[in-house]
Amino acid sequence: MMKISQGVLIAIALVLFLVFTSVYTVDEREKAIKFRFKEIVETNIPPGLHFKIPTNFVDSIKTFPAQILPLQVDRQIFLTGEKKFLEVDFFIEWKIKDVDAYYRATRGDRNNALRLLENIMTAGLRAEFGKRTIQEAVSGERGEIMQSLQDKSEKAANELGVEVVDVRVSRIDFPDETRESVYDRMRSERMRTAQDFRSRGEEEAEKLKAAADRKSTVILANSYKAAETIRGEGDARAAEIYATAYEQAPEFYSFYRSINAYTQSLGKKGDIMVLEPNSEFFEFFKSKGK
Repeated sequence: MMKISQGVLIAIALVLFLVFTSVYTVDEREKAIKFRFKEIVETNIPPGLHFKIPTNFVDSIKTFPAQILPLQVDRQIFLTGEKKFLEVDFFIEWKIKDVDAYYRATRGDRNNALRLLENIMTAGLRAEFGKRTIQEAVSGERGEIMQSLQDKSEKAANELGVEVVDVRVSRIDFPDETRESVYDRMRSERMRTAQDFRSRGEEEAEKLKAAADRKSTVILANSYKAAETIRGEGDARAAEIYATAYEQAPEFYSFYRSINAYTQSLGKKGDIMVLEPNSEFFEFFKSKGK
């Protein structure tokens, strides 16, 4: 069996060492920078297998995460346009966009990146809250605040080499010393708003009632007018019929009217009539035998 000399073994070991120290890989979830004598010589290296000068003294590789990273910021104090303090928790989703700018701005330290990014977003939020009332900040315009903050922070984030993917406010609250006074003020505003709605509702109700009363009066007046017209026409027609009947048989008409008068005046219990014997009322009683 042929023995391998010590020199050959050393040569093989040296070759293997050079191969292993000159080959490196970049994962798809990473961004990499190549340094030569601690100076950046290549950035945005694509994923895959790559080569460098062996030994870290000449060429060295530093990798950074390429995926979206979170940043949670708690209990920041902001002053609104009404000079009221708010406690705000918010979170940021960000990722490294330009690894060269990111390294130069942070020296590759994620803690530095988080601190700088937090300062940028906190300053932006402070400006946004300072332009708004408590009600606008808490309820109506939170989405607008986040969108405006994201747009305005884009330039500063680019200088940091990162991209702000999303910004969200997770909690807005009042400090203990101002919470009750703010709640009282909000309660008073809601009561004023409710009273305003009630007043307008009552005013509208009075208008509707007045219109209904006016319409009712007009309808009743028109109905009374129509009834009186019909009644007048009926009376005129009755008078015409009476006149016609009287002209055709005046004696019978007189007899008929007297009979109706007797019916309505006599025969009721307790009735008393005081008349002269020769009164015209008893005319047809006198002529009974004729």
